[in-house]
Amino acid sequence: MNTPTLKTERLVLRKFTENDLEAMYIIYSDEEINKFLPWFPLRTMEDTKTFYDKQFADRYTQECGYNYAICLKKDNYPIGYVNVETNDSYDFGYGLRKEFWHKRIVTEAGKAVIKQLRNDGIPYITATHDVNNPRSGGVMRQLGMKYQYSYEEQWQPKNFLVTFRMYQLNLDGNDSRIYKKYWDNSFVHYREANI
Repeated sequence: MNTPTLKTERLVLRKFTENDLEAMYIIYSDEEINKFLPWFPLRTMEDTKTFYDKQFADRYTQECGYNYAICLKKDNYPIGYVNVETNDSYDFGYGLRKEFWHKRIVTEAGKAVIKQLRNDGIPYITATHDVNNPRSGGVMRQLGMKYQYSYEEQWQPKNFLVTFRMYQLNLDGNDSRIYKKYWDNSFVHYREANI
């Protein structure tokens, strides 16, 4: 299945549609929300339509996918997103409008998506955050993810050096598995103490 609708106590997690372009623009144009993400903030509604087509509509045509709009039940209006890559990283990513920060909304949404991933037989997820964005690591820990290692990468398309922390959650009981691709691809990698 591709992005089946999920419901939690406060949220509906569903596919984005073309009717959500205004909401997407609000999320993806905010400089602060997108500071640590691998794209530049959107500037126009035309950019938003292109972004929607590439990041969501195209992915919804695939056999399997997890590209969710986070919506409050009361109005079904997107306030954020949770995405999981379907390649070997199973990278778990998220973003949320600032006025909804610190309300455990991403944690609530993330737990629902992780339950779906486990039911679908996805073996593990990974997630990374810039060391300058430690609150994102807090979300990863709230979701049960464990810190594995840190590494440096020349972050594209913004083209600056970033130290990332990589977290992982094994969903299939294989707790010894560590996804090593980021480690192997970086000349500078190490494990930090007390993370």
